[in-house]
Amino acid sequence: MNELTYTRSGDYWIPDLSLSQQETQPLGKYGRMRKAYLQEHRPVLWNSLILSEKLYPHLREIDETANRRLEQMMPALMQSAGVTEALKASDPMKWVGLMNSLKAQAEEVILTELIYA
Repeated sequence: MNELTYTRSGDYWIPDLSLSQQETQPLGKYGRMRKAYLQEHRPVLWNSLILSEKLYPHLREIDETANRRLEQMMPALMQSAGVTEALKASDPMKWVGLMNSLKAQAEEVILTELIYA
């Protein structure tokens, strides 16, 4: 167990607190969205995660899970909407529009289930 030390500052004794070394790998889109949501709407959970040094691992997990979920959902959505390589070759603008629509649908599910939960 770590011994807590104090430093005197005027009439006050201030504990010498420091965080352990954390990863510095940048967060992806969904990790940053989760971070912003926690700061804005869940300050108690935000503070708890910071103080327990579990914030960054939590955000990494959310980001990785959201990306995996998007990769899993897109092929099924593409199949159900009839988006094929043949459509891409014959009508690229329609293909792009359908792909954007499907990605927006998948992201809405991800935001509801992972980011804003």
